Amino acid sequence: MTTVPPAAPTAAIQAWHDGLAGSVAAESAGQLEDQLRRHGLFFGDRALCTVLRPRFLAPAQYTLLRERGRGLLRAFDAAWAAAMVDPGIFAQFRLEAWETELIGADPGRTVPSSVSRIDAFFDTAGTTFKITEYNAETPAGSAYVDLLSEVFLGLPAMREFLRSHAVGTLPARHNVMHALLDAWHDWSGRRDLPVIAIIDWREVPTWSEFVLYEKYFASRGLRCVLADPAECEYTSGRLFANGVAVDLIYKRVLLAELVTRGGMSHPILRAVRDGAVCLANGFRCKVLHKKASLAVLSDERNARLFGPEERAVIARHVPWTRIVEERRTTWQGGEVDLVPHLLAHREQLVLKPNDEYGGTGIVLGWEVDDAGWEAALRTALTDPYIVQERIELPVESFPALTPGGVEYADRIVDTAPFAFNGRQVDGCLTRISTASLVNVTAGGGSTVPTFVVEPRP
Repeated sequence: MTTVPPAAPTAAIQAWHDGLAGSVAAESAGQLEDQLRRHGLFFGDRALCTVLRPRFLAPAQYTLLRERGRGLLRAFDAAWAAAMVDPGIFAQFRLEAWETELIGADPGRTVPSSVSRIDAFFDTAGTTFKITEYNAETPAGSAYVDLLSEVFLGLPAMREFLRSHAVGTLPARHNVMHALLDAWHDWSGRRDLPVIAIIDWREVPTWSEFVLYEKYFASRGLRCVLADPAECEYTSGRLFANGVAVDLIYKRVLLAELVTRGGMSHPILRAVRDGAVCLANGFRCKVLHKKASLAVLSDERNARLFGPEERAVIARHVPWTRIVEERRTTWQGGEVDLVPHLLAHREQLVLKPNDEYGGTGIVLGWEVDDAGWEAALRTALTDPYIVQERIELPVESFPALTPGGVEYADRIVDTAPFAFNGRQVDGCLTRISTASLVNVTAGGGSTVPTFVVEPRP
């Protein structure tokens, strides 16, 4: 593990801001707007990026993410493996009955999530990080950040910055492609190239990213079809998407939405259960996708599941997290009665539903009063919820061009590296927001490309 603490590249941030002087800011803003439209970099009808600076990581910060990220992936894998054989551990993930049914019917592979994403925040000094969620089902953003990186590399502001700093990109699309092909080869035992279907509802705001992947796969000789679940048919032992027989599904539709809108007999589900098509990520990804996965890692009852290195990385990077239930547990080295403890310490805690996205249902204890917190806890004791310790949220200043000139505003910055085949951490999604819930889906955030930077000698 890295022994020298990293630090945020504040000098690089200042150098970029200095380079926006004169007409550079306006020229960069004009080119950015043009490029966003040319590449379709929109989340629904909103521009994906609304600021004039990328996110910078120091080399040691990115090394820390990759090293500790691998340790976290090993811990998640240990928890998943235990859940597959131990009903008591499986129950801790609080899966729904239909999810349990699908997991039992999954043809199964050794890798539950071919593509996943670790959502985290560095501390304000940039020396360590805490993870808040593990998106093991349908992580978005990889194609967006690759294209945003290309756009920012061409901005006038980058020209000046490159004179003083070396800039490294963190591409992710190639790893997504390789992970999908690994899933296909593992499932089929064949080395030929599959026909890929990217499947989600046509009205989702991330559809523009699917178009980017369709183009990327085509540039690598892979045929790709975009389809709504309603445009899929299962007949004669094959799954058809928009009339095309497909071999591999790059699943972007959430299983919960697919089952709610299409039922357990949906053609996609029947085809996967019959072994007629390869699904990535498969049904078994739902175990780790549950927010309860962090509670399983954090809970003192499960320490036996992990080796010394995994216990150390959990202690450093997973905030205290528990399923909301009537029980006694540990807190900062002592034992507490969980529910009374939660009632007494709302300003230090966050409530999250076990399986929602886009910030839905999250209650920040410090942003509600006692009555609101008590009402949220009553809900959490009825429906599957986790409670998590409040963590430090880093803030950086980002410039934007306004009619009055360049204005700087502090934004909360998250750090969400991608993971592949449960082993490898590469690339990084960065979202910024003025609100405590840093989520583009929630409507208040922006996505920026992430670069590893260091001063030129």
